[in-house]
Amino acid sequence: MCSQQLISCFANMWTLLLITCVAAVSAEPLTYYGDKVFRVVPQTIEHVELLKSIASLTKLDFWVPDSVSLLEQGKAADFRVGYDNAFDIQALISHSGMPFEVMIDDVQMVIENQFTSKVRSGHSYEKYNDIETIYAWTANIAAENPELVSRSQIGTSYEGRPIYLLKVGKTGASKNAIFIDCGFHAREWVTPAFCQWFVKEAVNSYGSDPQFTNLLDTLDFYVLPVLNVDGYAYSWTNDRMWRKTRSLNKNTNCIGTDPNRNFDAGWGTNGATSSPCSEVYSGTTFESESETRALGDFIRSNLSSIKAYLTIHSYSQMLLFPYSYTNKQAKDYYELLALSEGAVNTLSSLYGTIYTYGPGGKTIYLSSGGSDDWAYDTGIKYSFTFELRDTGKYGFILPESEIVETCEETMLAVKYIANHVLNNA
Repeated sequence: MCSQQLISCFANMWTLLLITCVAAVSAEPLTYYGDKVFRVVPQTIEHVELLKSIASLTKLDFWVPDSVSLLEQGKAADFRVGYDNAFDIQALISHSGMPFEVMIDDVQMVIENQFTSKVRSGHSYEKYNDIETIYAWTANIAAENPELVSRSQIGTSYEGRPIYLLKVGKTGASKNAIFIDCGFHAREWVTPAFCQWFVKEAVNSYGSDPQFTNLLDTLDFYVLPVLNVDGYAYSWTNDRMWRKTRSLNKNTNCIGTDPNRNFDAGWGTNGATSSPCSEVYSGTTFESESETRALGDFIRSNLSSIKAYLTIHSYSQMLLFPYSYTNKQAKDYYELLALSEGAVNTLSSLYGTIYTYGPGGKTIYLSSGGSDDWAYDTGIKYSFTFELRDTGKYGFILPESEIVETCEETMLAVKYIANHVLNNA
């Protein structure tokens, strides 16, 4: 069992360590050789307090949940720890009696092995594409398919990058719409891959797949391949594990805001913080970020037509619906629960991938300022968050070899939801 004496010994030991800060503007990308990802299951309050004590003295990058503040007794947590500290932390956890396993033994090796193809030039739906490649792809697919796809710019990022949106659907009379966004958190690379896959499937399936053809004839799909364009670009050039935006924060060297804590949905309460150095920093106010404000403005301007909002994240294999910022039951709870069950069952039918589902606050953890809760409270009943593959073997570093299966099965769930929206909105 963990004891106060153990925590005190750990604290004394840690004061001897030299903490090296890496400047955000460093020309050399960060590497993670020897970093490990642990999965722990705190069984007691003492276990939780031990983890919080460790996190207060050294950097722990929490993957699930997003923050040390969200740790709960009896719930598994995944976090990355640096090579220099990994051995000591593993020893402390083991000595405390807390169940744990090493999910990733060397983070950098997984990063380097995530690429199936060593040829990085040119767009492909079976590999990860950097932001410039995605930009070029949005222009090309719209130019090549003007009857189905159009591109617009809905905003500009903090660093001046365009935020492009694709409208997908048979041109003609005004229709109800479904909004899909990807790339909220920079390191969740499989999500932009899915948004690109969705558009590709729409273009290739129109006229040959009766179900999808009907959806595209009767609905429009707004697809935002990457919301957090600055963070995504930075995750390619400087830090593969970057999560937040890249906006500057006053009176601190800590960069960025968590865009999924930056909406007017219980903003700044559960599962968020006012500390700019935190991965779940909620910003100075809701929609303080150029990117979240652009998204909010577009949806508000098209609220009469947008009937569903799907935001794509990773990882955990979950389908979540409101609420996340409170345990209050959504007024449409039973319909959303049944729809989630049907979508998850359809997804699982292809490769047997198991998803859990339910309201975010109870299914994963309480978190405020999320775009799905905001969309629901704004009047979009069918509001869902997908947490794509996997359940922790690779976490945010899902290899390219899993892109196709991930996208294929997720497409089934999205089409299932779209058909329900078509018939019920």
